[in-house]
Amino acid sequence: MKHRIVVLGAGYAGVYVAGNLVRRLSPADTEITVVNAVPDFVERLRLHQLAAGREIEAQKLADLFAGTGIRLRLARVVAVDPERQVVAVADADGGGELGYDTLVYALGSAGDVEGVPGVAEHAFDVTGRPSALRLRERLDSLGRRGEGGNVLVVGDGLTGIETATEIAESRPGLAVTLVARGELGARLSAGARSHLRQACDRLGITVLEHTSVEAVEATRVLCADGTALASDATVWTAGFAVSPIAAASGLEVTENGRIVVDRTMRSVSYPNVYAVGDSGYAIGDNGRPLPMSCASAGFTGGQAIHAIVGRLTGRRIAKTKLVYLGNHISLGRRDGILQMVDDEGQAKPTYVGGRKAARVKAGILKMSLWANSHPTYGMPRRKRRLAAAPDVSAANVVA
Repeated sequence: MKHRIVVLGAGYAGVYVAGNLVRRLSPADTEITVVNAVPDFVERLRLHQLAAGREIEAQKLADLFAGTGIRLRLARVVAVDPERQVVAVADADGGGELGYDTLVYALGSAGDVEGVPGVAEHAFDVTGRPSALRLRERLDSLGRRGEGGNVLVVGDGLTGIETATEIAESRPGLAVTLVARGELGARLSAGARSHLRQACDRLGITVLEHTSVEAVEATRVLCADGTALASDATVWTAGFAVSPIAAASGLEVTENGRIVVDRTMRSVSYPNVYAVGDSGYAIGDNGRPLPMSCASAGFTGGQAIHAIVGRLTGRRIAKTKLVYLGNHISLGRRDGILQMVDDEGQAKPTYVGGRKAARVKAGILKMSLWANSHPTYGMPRRKRRLAAAPDVSAANVVA
């Protein structure tokens, strides 16, 4: 019987892991199934652009996996039972269960809409293609009425900054306000913070710093200091949350539901379950948890690939780097910031800004899309066969 590898989620991490595993493992011994709720590969890094009005084609997962040997199951993951080694799914036909021998959990994250009253009912987000398109339709409707409108972007992390600047540049008839809990760009260097402020001024963005939102209503946002901000479209980017499925499954998770993993991205409670991307709580080489990001998806996914292939084929497992190098922030189409960080995760004094940074960010987006559009590029003719007794210990990791 073939070894069944099931990958939950076809975002950046899931597609990367599935493509590399099918490239390296022999189809005579393994079968790889990817489970995803929607038929498209979602370029999450560009969803703020989609919401603002850019045309971004959705690539079909069936086309990406065509000819690779990867099986695609279009279904929503309902539950994971690590004791029985099955995943419960729901689809148009009613769903069912998928058995696995190795599970890769890559369901990612979505906007955290539960902590503040009214967010789930009244706010928009850019964490999924349908939600980004809903925001786009709302912005279109504001434009059609010819009276402008107030757009409030709550949250001054990377997503909030990119969303506010993209909307302000693409739709100059709208008044955009960026609501920051603390100082705008607090994690950036002094020069990068100044560049960010200048970009907001240039684009006409009103920045409200040290402002905490306590509730969201249909036409306004209520702040902790009693201020009420009029809003025709509130975009919520103040934090992200993972699916509750992992916590409900009995896997060891953090307080916010991320799966606790060892150095090889394997669950500390179930050795045949791996978590990558935003779903996994991994400690980086600097001793700090890796942040939720596309970059972290690449590093954690790479380590999981080495671990799974090594254990199944009886080879030693290489230790890949687990680092966070910095932030690449787009400020509309022709401006940006590249801010590198040190080993402690603190911003380095220097940064790159302007058109050069924008071109680098655009290149990163194109490279990410190309890599995920060709998940088995460079597939070797000879693939590794599974060992008679796959190693499930962690002792074979290269120091």
